[in-house]
Amino acid sequence: MFDSSKLKWNATYDVIVLGFGGAGATAARFAADNNAKVLITDSAPEGHEGGNTRYAGQVISSGDDLDDLRKYYQDLAFPLSYDKELMETFIEGLYQIPEYLEKYLEVKPFVMGQHPESQVSKALYFMAHEYPEFRGQETHELVTVHEGVADSALWKNLRQQVLKRADKIDVLYNTPAEHLIQDPNTKTIVGVQIKRNNELLNVRAKNGVVMATGGFENNPEMVEDYLGETSLRPIGSLYNKGIGVKMASEVGAKLYNMSNYESYGIFHGLTPKPKAGQRSQFLPFDWPAFHQGSLIVVGDDGTRYFDENEIHRHGHIQDHGNWRVPHAQRHPYVIFDQKKYKELINDQNAPYPEFMKQVIKANNLASLADTIDVDLENLTTTIKNFNHFAEIKHDYSFDRDAKTLTAFDDGPYYALAMVQGLLNTQGGPVHNSKAEIVDNDNVVIPHLYAAGELGSLMGRQYNGGSNLAENLIFGKIAGENAASEKSEINPENIDAQTSASVHESGLGSDVVEEHFETKDNQYIGKSTAGMGNEIVVRVTADNKDDIKNIEILKQSESDDYGLKAVKELPKEIIAKNSVNVDTVSGASASSKAIKEAVANALEQIK
Repeated sequence: MFDSSKLKWNATYDVIVLGFGGAGATAARFAADNNAKVLITDSAPEGHEGGNTRYAGQVISSGDDLDDLRKYYQDLAFPLSYDKELMETFIEGLYQIPEYLEKYLEVKPFVMGQHPESQVSKALYFMAHEYPEFRGQETHELVTVHEGVADSALWKNLRQQVLKRADKIDVLYNTPAEHLIQDPNTKTIVGVQIKRNNELLNVRAKNGVVMATGGFENNPEMVEDYLGETSLRPIGSLYNKGIGVKMASEVGAKLYNMSNYESYGIFHGLTPKPKAGQRSQFLPFDWPAFHQGSLIVVGDDGTRYFDENEIHRHGHIQDHGNWRVPHAQRHPYVIFDQKKYKELINDQNAPYPEFMKQVIKANNLASLADTIDVDLENLTTTIKNFNHFAEIKHDYSFDRDAKTLTAFDDGPYYALAMVQGLLNTQGGPVHNSKAEIVDNDNVVIPHLYAAGELGSLMGRQYNGGSNLAENLIFGKIAGENAASEKSEINPENIDAQTSASVHESGLGSDVVEEHFETKDNQYIGKSTAGMGNEIVVRVTADNKDDIKNIEILKQSESDDYGLKAVKELPKEIIAKNSVNVDTVSGASASSKAIKEAVANALEQIK
């Protein structure tokens, strides 16, 4: 416990929100709307805040029938016990999501079920009914803020809601939370210790602290302790390191759902293995060539361990009538033969053709087994059995669809290293329907709230869009309740109880208006279409058809594919003297933003 005795305060706010993701942004916005002066802190640098909300598919769960929603989410939770009042609050919130988006995010919601002709609906509407055998699934819905997915659109809207309230909300980037500050007598949370420029600051919260720090997918120790895995790689934010779990434990909060996580990838959560420090990349389900034909997946011992053609449910696959994320292999590989290699290398629909550059070639099975470190006898038997299944058109191991079975050639063989992607963890402190965190005796810890993936309801089966819905529903509840004035603690009795000095000013904000200089024939262009925050370019041009130079003045795209677009695209635009250039593979959003920013600059030429 980090208590407040004899403590010096560096600043004071009505509400402190820890984590500037979807839940944190929502909580801060609604706290500000209830007359609170709010501080948001996030460990990520500017442009990388947003947590998993930034990287999520942007679809939000909802439903057309309240009773059906109740049945569906009861079945998703089964057989775990749950707080019925909490679940009912969530279900009612799900039902109201379209109205919520229109009222609070000022958009016309795109309800996929109402637009079956849309390419977005055709690609993703299967996710509206991830568990078609469950009660109530028929009227379950997916909603977005516009006709688009995987483009950070929801996150950008939530972030903008915060920026619009800059007079009430201070935002600090690169400022991780370290400890909650708890009154030793009442157990009330009275503030937070944060680290700013390597200095520890004690910040007082008059009315409440909202924990919205996300999960622990980037904390290897917690992943090993709680999930029992050692080889998972994050797909979303790289800044979710479990500080919320640590701080909640320090103040005696009850934890739950700690062993549950969601996975994602074309093979039951598998994605091509990324370089150290990089996020795993999504591989879409609709790449048939990559899960059919003379292609299998083998685990650490060189044997298959699932049906490669089965559509998973956020990493969950059938396990004797239950849906579970399979135990992660330490070094799984996709294996295929020469004819499949030619098919993949020439596939015009491949989402990430550059992955083929990572493929390993071996002339025979002995060489392949040695290269990928599996047992040769197992691998040989696995290929032999698979070829037999293909010949008789029946997969006796995993009942893979007979139409997808094609026997392997005798060599050469190819392998692509994979890794099980970790979309997000769901565990954290237990909170009630008011978003109040409780202790191990189910007693409310005063002034402490939680929202988002930190202590999510999604403890067993998961339907896509449920976490983003939680962000909106409980972010609002947490923000409003944290903002309400409290009678237990006030400036007069804080000093009497803890001998603490009270510093009533804030810490300022990292959100500031920026100005960019130009000279003759130079124009500033901007775009928010990327995966990061705003992209700003300075274009030098005599006229619209004579682009001399493009400078990227500000960008926060990802360090992998996004950065590739930042480096390559300006050169291509200058060479072609036009923004009509091909997007960089794997970086469509970043490419669109750069082209849009340049076009915005060129529009200013008279």
